[in-house]
Amino acid sequence: MAKKAKAKEATKKTIEQTLWDSANELRGNLDAAEYKSVVLGLVFLKYINDCFKVKHDELVAEGDGFEEDPDEYIGDNIFFVPADARWDKVVKASLTAEIGVVVDAAMEALEKENKQLKGILPKNYARPELDKRRLGNVIDIFENNLHFTGTEARDVLGRVYEYFLGEFAREEGKKGGEFYTPSCVVRTIVEVIQPYKGKIFD
Repeated sequence: MAKKAKAKEATKKTIEQTLWDSANELRGNLDAAEYKSVVLGLVFLKYINDCFKVKHDELVAEGDGFEEDPDEYIGDNIFFVPADARWDKVVKASLTAEIGVVVDAAMEALEKENKQLKGILPKNYARPELDKRRLGNVIDIFENNLHFTGTEARDVLGRVYEYFLGEFAREEGKKGGEFYTPSCVVRTIVEVIQPYKGKIFD
């Protein structure tokens, strides 16, 4: 049983490593600090689109015509994705010079539709220094290799984010006062604060 769990974990790691290696190859002249927001913004965009699509398909199958009603998604803690922010639209534009504008428009549409995202999402994909061919290639990599479906969607998002943040921290050399706390340290801290008596030293 333990061997199976380890094998499964190794497979997950390989997926994360493959995503990182593929995306990082396409970084170009951007440093890690800048590239981080580019990649993590796309990961989040893919995640909320995948979650939205699962619910959207369910509503279409029900046949009541509620698939474009934002209220149908709120109850399930799913962000409503307006037409301008849908992943298939982004993928269709991935090989065009306008891909940066399309991604920025998607982020803006998401923020407009979901007030809790207001001012949070990156909206600088159209900037000249970001190579649009490379950006399109990263989107294609995510389209073909990154899938958030089923009950494990959030776990997958968490693992990918955690892995990417760790890699970015190493690439940045921990500059600018930003530090990445490894998950093993986080787990230890959580376990240490379990006792309700005594002193805790950080």
